[in-house]
Amino acid sequence: MTDSEWVRATVAQYEAPLIRYALRVCRDLEAARDVVQDTFLKLCRAPRTEVEPHLAQWLYTVCRNRALDVVRKEGRMNHVHTEVADMASDRPPPAAPLERAEAYGRVLALLATLPPRQQEVIRLKFQEGLSYKEIAGITQLTANHVGVIIHEGIKTLRARLGATPRVAREA
Repeated sequence: MTDSEWVRATVAQYEAPLIRYALRVCRDLEAARDVVQDTFLKLCRAPRTEVEPHLAQWLYTVCRNRALDVVRKEGRMNHVHTEVADMASDRPPPAAPLERAEAYGRVLALLATLPPRQQEVIRLKFQEGLSYKEIAGITQLTANHVGVIIHEGIKTLRARLGATPRVAREA
């Protein structure tokens, strides 16, 4: 595969997930698209042999750093607060009974209440499918620290889910 074919394939695979990710940081769709475009331009200039072995980590790291730069420049250094609508991905909730769809909605709403760092690493793990090592590289944390943050976030979500009212079940 030529370098240009590789870049095209990479854009096809990662453009939508990177825009979603950048949108959560920038809170502006056009800025997010610009960030992703800058990310791919940087990919075109980077030596393929240095990037390809850890492509996802490299792309998310460049995208995150560029998005944070944009936010800082615009003076809107807000922490990443996410609403349920921001959590929507290209994949619909699992086709399941209404109860599963409601549970999915509850989880998304509760995820938005977690601290920004927990939200970020949980999204990178479960929405983007990245490994702890890749997330560590993106967020400049250790893989162990990423695991602890994810564990704490999941633990909090489970506790909060247990505290939310559920539909009464027939006895």
